Formats: sequence, structure tokens, C-alpha cells
Amino acid sequence: MIARMGWRVEGLVVVDKPGGMTSHDVVARMRRLAKTRRVGHGGTLDPMATGVLVIGVGRGTKLLTYVTGATKSYDGTIRLGQATVTDDREGDVTATVPAGHVTDEEIRAALATFEGEIDQVPSSVSAIKVNGERAYKKVRDGEEVTLAARRITISRLAVHEIRRSGEDGDVIDVDVSVSCSSGTYIRAIARDLGTRLGVGGHLTALRRTEVGGFPLAEALTLEQLEERSPDVVSLPMPEAARRCFPVREATAEEARTLSHGGPLERAGIDGPYAVISAEGALLAIVSERDGKARPEIVLAPA
Repeated sequence: MIARMGWRVEGLVVVDKPGGMTSHDVVARMRRLAKTRRVGHGGTLDPMATGVLVIGVGRGTKLLTYVTGATKSYDGTIRLGQATVTDDREGDVTATVPAGHVTDEEIRAALATFEGEIDQVPSSVSAIKVNGERAYKKVRDGEEVTLAARRITISRLAVHEIRRSGEDGDVIDVDVSVSCSSGTYIRAIARDLGTRLGVGGHLTALRRTEVGGFPLAEALTLEQLEERSPDVVSLPMPEAARRCFPVREATAEEARTLSHGGPLERAGIDGPYAVISAEGALLAIVSERDGKARPEIVLAPA
């Protein structure tokens, strides 16, 4: 059974975000294509960045909380020898230090120290709120912003290529792949690598290649989605849930209980997990606590 808003499919769609657009720009475009205001995204990408942006349509927006917290993977390029105000190529250069003396071995060794659980200070030009206002707005208004460090996990940081350019190789570009926890700033890795090596650094390219179980290989461009409009959803609710969670099938009686927000008997499944009816409809996302399987979100069709 496919969940629909009237005649439109609702669920998730994996978008290949183009450069130059904010995540909000993509949401606005998707609202027009899906012909509904009920659209959201599962994890901000900077305008410079491209790649996987998971979009929720209709009740699919209720699944985005779980998508946002998923592990993410990126391909990026770090430039050593220049620091910028935004820690990426879109900001003004604040310092230039010749990096030709830095060896490949020193670069690899420094990057290796970022793997595992670390405390990372986000870029000051970020969307984090400080006293109710975005940090980037405060910086653009001339205020000095210092953000608190956050505990993150970088499970993989691989170096693919190190390229040198400029006089005496004084500018170094490092191509990397990163898999990390939600809340990790790749441009902060570039900044911190440059600081550690004493030459400054910033991010010149970033492409998100995966969010949770949603890889770039299945992402659709906005042009492709334009051709499919208004049926833009590629993962209807039951399929989206199966991609995000373990699944439990409910009996007819359990389905009725869940539709009213009631708890089920425990099934011994590590949660949260999805409960799907025998007909294939997504009923709820539940977690087991206090001896019962209690709904976190009720999604039973009206």
C-alpha cells in the first residue's frame, strides 16, 4: 500500500543538491515540484557543497529527525597555505603562509589525529544559534563569535591525493573522504589541519556522498525531479521506513492500538523501529521502554 496525500505519494526523496543553492532553496523548489508546503530536509548543506540532501514530503517530514542524526560521508578538498574567514573558499582570505615545506607524511599524520571521538569547535560562520540568532549573521554584523566545542566522531578519514601548486609548491590541495557523526563540520577539519601544520587551511570543495543508508548513487537532480513532478517521491513511507529502521509487522489488533497512540507488547527489538501493517502500511515508529513498545511517532493512515 502506498501512502498518498490525495493523489500524491509522500515519503522521502534523495536529492543531489547543486552548488550555489542553500538547503532552504532546495526545499522551496521541492515544494513547488511536489505541490505541497509540507516539505523539509534532513541535514543542512552549505551553499558551496553538493550531493546528498534527503527531503521529506508530507508525513515523510516526520522521519527527518532520524535522518538528521545519521552518519554522513563526504568527499572534499582541503587547501593548505591559506586561511579564510568562513573556513571555506567562499570567505575572504585572512592569512597566507607558504606551505611548501610541509611533507606528505606530515599531512597524513596530522589528519590521522582527527579520527575517533574528538572535540571540534564549529566554524564561527555556521547556522548554530547564539542567543537566538544564527552565528553567521552575528559574524556578518561584525560581532566576534566563539562557539563551544562539540564531541563528534570521525570514523574514517582517508587521503586520496596530495597536489602541490604555486611557486615552490606553496599551495597544497588534499583530497579526502570523511565518514562522521552528525554535527561534524568538514570545513572545521580543514581549518584545524591548517592550524596544526602552522600554514592555515580551508575547504575548497565538498560533496556529500551518503546520509545513513541513502547513497549518492540513488540521488536525483532537480532537473530530473522537474520531469517527474508532482510525483517526486522515490521512497514512499513504508520503503523509507525500511531503509531507516528495523521493522516489526503488526496484527490488525495491534494496528488499531497504534492508530490511537497506544503501546504494544515488547518484541525485543533495539529501537527505534518501524511498525508496518500486514497490508504494508507504515503505522508508527516505536521504541521499547518501561516494559512496552511505545510509539514515538504515529503514522497510521487516516
